[in-house]
Amino acid sequence: MEKVKLALPTKDQIAWQNLDLGIFCHFGINTFCDQEWGEGKDSPQLFNPTELDVGQWVKLAKDAGFKYFILTAKHHDGFCLWPTETTDYSVKSSPWKDGKGDIVRECADACQKEGMQFGIYLSPWDRHEPCYSDIEAYDDFYSKQLTELMTQYGPLVEVWFDGAGSEGRKYNWERIIGIVKQYQPNAMIFNMGQPTIRWVGNEDGVAPYPCWNTESAAKISMFSNEKVNWLPGTPDWLPAECDVPIRKRHWFWHPNDEESLLSLDELMHIYYHSVGHGTNLLLNVSPDDRGLIPEVDAKRLLEFGAEIKRRFSNPLGKISGSGNEVVLELEKETSIDHILLMEDILFGERVRKFEIEAYVDGKWVFVATGTAIGHKFIKQISPVKTSKLKLKIVETVENPIIKEFSCYHSE
Repeated sequence: MEKVKLALPTKDQIAWQNLDLGIFCHFGINTFCDQEWGEGKDSPQLFNPTELDVGQWVKLAKDAGFKYFILTAKHHDGFCLWPTETTDYSVKSSPWKDGKGDIVRECADACQKEGMQFGIYLSPWDRHEPCYSDIEAYDDFYSKQLTELMTQYGPLVEVWFDGAGSEGRKYNWERIIGIVKQYQPNAMIFNMGQPTIRWVGNEDGVAPYPCWNTESAAKISMFSNEKVNWLPGTPDWLPAECDVPIRKRHWFWHPNDEESLLSLDELMHIYYHSVGHGTNLLLNVSPDDRGLIPEVDAKRLLEFGAEIKRRFSNPLGKISGSGNEVVLELEKETSIDHILLMEDILFGERVRKFEIEAYVDGKWVFVATGTAIGHKFIKQISPVKTSKLKLKIVETVENPIIKEFSCYHSE
């Protein structure tokens, strides 16, 4: 057994990884302009959701089994969903609630009410702000916006720094990260500056396998192969988050776009290739110009949550253990078609290769193999009728500690 110094997660990273499922919510001036990337020239007078109900968004996320909720407080167009003091390009210049509304506040309050953890997306790139071309002036501007968001909306689970549009741009990341750490020390920092979680590298919601928690590089955006230059002190343990919109390629709501809604089968494929590969899944569901999640999207999200629960809430057997062999004995011989493994990542990612066998007709039969287990590994297998399963650790660094070895039958 090889012995090496392993990267270890913080308690905050473990707590975040245990959430598994998050909702992303793209909402803003683009919602009223049938566009994805505004240029920062659309009038705030266009922003006027007539039936806005943030409680509907958050309760839907909770009812579907999601554990955290991230709102685009400012997208690339620069329009702010809170009444910031830094610019008039915000909800305070809109007809919505006569300019006295604050969507970030409503979101934070709704999350608190529902027991949902709240996070904020604040685009570094700002196509509206005139001082953006002045690096130092914009760093001041952005730091003020960030400070407002870090200090006024309660505890945050994640701060999402999008790299799109910022390829080649330099920001004062030491200052920016310092603000997050000062006011929201427990929040995960996404992909930029000195992150504690990284981007998986695509917008399909899927992770490669293996997807180790110790990758030392990530792309800055979909639009460049440029790697992010992280600050010194970025942790070695850097789990991935997979983001994907529930409507193909569209992060903001668009009218007459229902045909692009992902099917339940497509969503389950994403689940197996994100959560099932040890990452968190951040699924984007966007409110329409009324300020409501459309019924078709809501229905699909609830179907998705129900299907995850149906397949994985009732294990046929479950055990924990340590060492190179763990045997899971079932109460009776039964058909299984899913295997779930979890390492106790408090002690790092130790397993490098494993095999799973099922006891069939008096002998052990090979059913699955893999490399990474990490936070979670889910494998759908051809149905096999068995009374016990064996996990064999083939390669490892230090003694393997298995937090969960369980099996399921989904049909």
